Amino acid sequence: MQQNIDNYDFAGKKAIVRVDFNVPLDADFRITDDTRIRAAIPTLKRVLEGGGSLILMSHLGKPKGVAEKFSLKHIIYRIEELLGTKVQFAPDCQKADEQVKALKPGDVLLLENLRFYAEEEGKPRGLAEDASDEEKKAAKAAVKASQKEFVKKLASYADCYINDAFGTAHRAHASTALIADLFPNDKMFGYIMRGEIKAINNVLGNAVHPVTAIIGGAKVSSKIGVIQHLFGVVDNMIIGGGMVYTFVKAQGGKIGNSLCEDDQLGLALDIIKDAEQKGIKLYFAKDAVVADSFDNNAKSQIVPSNEIPDGWMSMDAGPESLKIWEEVLKNSKTILWNGPVGVFEMPNFAKGTNRIAEILAEVTAKGTFTLVGGGDSVAAVTQMGYADKVSYVSTGGGAMLEFLEGKVLPGIAAIEK
Repeated sequence: MQQNIDNYDFAGKKAIVRVDFNVPLDADFRITDDTRIRAAIPTLKRVLEGGGSLILMSHLGKPKGVAEKFSLKHIIYRIEELLGTKVQFAPDCQKADEQVKALKPGDVLLLENLRFYAEEEGKPRGLAEDASDEEKKAAKAAVKASQKEFVKKLASYADCYINDAFGTAHRAHASTALIADLFPNDKMFGYIMRGEIKAINNVLGNAVHPVTAIIGGAKVSSKIGVIQHLFGVVDNMIIGGGMVYTFVKAQGGKIGNSLCEDDQLGLALDIIKDAEQKGIKLYFAKDAVVADSFDNNAKSQIVPSNEIPDGWMSMDAGPESLKIWEEVLKNSKTILWNGPVGVFEMPNFAKGTNRIAEILAEVTAKGTFTLVGGGDSVAAVTQMGYADKVSYVSTGGGAMLEFLEGKVLPGIAAIEK
């Protein structure tokens, strides 16, 4: 049975919490962006204030075994600062029994990086490149068998389980999907997970119309599932970024050296046709800021997006495009934004993406529901100081995309079943 974090009785109980503390570190192991840790604090405080103790588990990076640079001990200092209490550390996830036993209400224990163990992801490691199918099969079976023991060990530490790691909800890992089964009556979502699910359902299921999606990024192929699923929800779709030029070329436009997936031209025409049949208005970039090389300091000019000269490439949405899009966004009641509309990492070509962030902050203040997700979109609203001026900023890139595609996310399903 799924419990509710707000009314669950944590008094005297140990809660094992899957957090997403996969934060960037500099060369001196100092955290350069603590957003994910800050986001988890309300969930952790709820347990502590309710009289419980905490066992925290997370991954960091993509280690292929134990690696000093991926140790979670490096981030303890920041968790302590934000929680306002001492955090103990268990250097081995599977040998923390004594430390767990000694936990008193209000205590916090952080387990070492889950991905130091092959059992977390359930994939064999160290296989020779020329391993036979039989060897691969045997290695996989061995990991699956030991994974059960790994999950049992983690679960044995606690009385209840909380999943608050939306960024890994699309992974059927030991700590996100399998462990929940061992807490049939004492499992729940943390506040991040609950907020993410509610925000995405506000777009997919309970949206106030008109609904507009802004889909950006480089490739149509990576967003096709999202585009198709959203066609059942939106009234308007703004398509920006590099993927525009697959559509422009498919319709006979000149795109110079702009990004294009030649093998997706037919798909692009199918999407346009599908939108027409469903009465969805598609908005592509009308004009583009183009450059003569992929460089922040390249020569640039503004041209119609279907008349890009040879040797030039689109780097950002042009002023005419932004004017049209602004009009659409100001007349929307629900907006989803996923993906930049230009080469956001180069300051000279970040104007379009930054302008979208500005517009979203403006319309949110007037009552429009705005959901922002995807690395560069989140970076844009954060850098411009607008993260608290939009309705919701999603912390899970891949997880959000799969949710928007209508896929069942293992980390969510495990709590709900």
